[in-house]
Amino acid sequence: MPDTMATSSVGTAPQPGAGSGLRPDRFDRDGQDQLVDVQDLQAALPGIRRLRTWAHEALAVRPGERAVDIGSGTGSEVFTFAESVGATGTAVGVEPDPNLLHAAERRAAQAESTATFVTGDAYGLPFGNDTFDVALCERVFGHLTSPARAAGEIARVLRPGGRVVVMDSDWGTAIVHPGDRHVVHEVVETMIARTTNPFAGRRLAGQLTQAGLVVDSIGSHALVQDGGIGAGALVARIADMAVARSAITQAQRDQLLADLEAGAASGDIHLSVTMFAVLAHKPA
Repeated sequence: MPDTMATSSVGTAPQPGAGSGLRPDRFDRDGQDQLVDVQDLQAALPGIRRLRTWAHEALAVRPGERAVDIGSGTGSEVFTFAESVGATGTAVGVEPDPNLLHAAERRAAQAESTATFVTGDAYGLPFGNDTFDVALCERVFGHLTSPARAAGEIARVLRPGGRVVVMDSDWGTAIVHPGDRHVVHEVVETMIARTTNPFAGRRLAGQLTQAGLVVDSIGSHALVQDGGIGAGALVARIADMAVARSAITQAQRDQLLADLEAGAASGDIHLSVTMFAVLAHKPA
């Protein structure tokens, strides 16, 4: 379970234990900087970088096209879109969190990028029908109580022939090793119970299909935590939650963390969750 899986949500705030668990609207300046730092750490994960590369290659954005990133965070993928569409195209990011939105705007100004950013919601994108040639939506569906509704919005704003990549993790694929299998199972189940849409990854293709889009390809990548950091803060936090819900005992929690620390020391440790990416298009 990589510690940097937190992400901003579009459409509904993350529940405790899901996403960052942070309340951006109540941040002081240090808290705002922390949120931006978390976004930057996520972007540095090798698995995220590889899937983003796959997404951009699959979308194959061309000069003059209109592209949107739904849940754009600090704007990195919108900047990539802006370079691809050139001076005759449009690259816009939709982000509900004002701190991330402002950070993206500052970075766009510093980079002299043509990327623009607007406040928006995955359940009601602030654009007309058939507006975009390309859309990207990364790690948003996992935070949504009604992801099918968001899939419908993506289909609505895409032009006929338009392409989209939607990416999200699936906590049913989480691996925690070493550790007692029962204890690991209960910790993973606790994570699933505390996440709004824990099986988002496996449901993406079906939800996009039901929205009227045609699935062209599905990619995946395991986000593997650096074994050198041991159990990490996320596993410890979820294990504490498992104790609180009487799924495991305090002694079992302590033994799991000890097993993971020993595994880190010996090189026998694996913590991961798989993220899926679905490429689809709107029929012409």
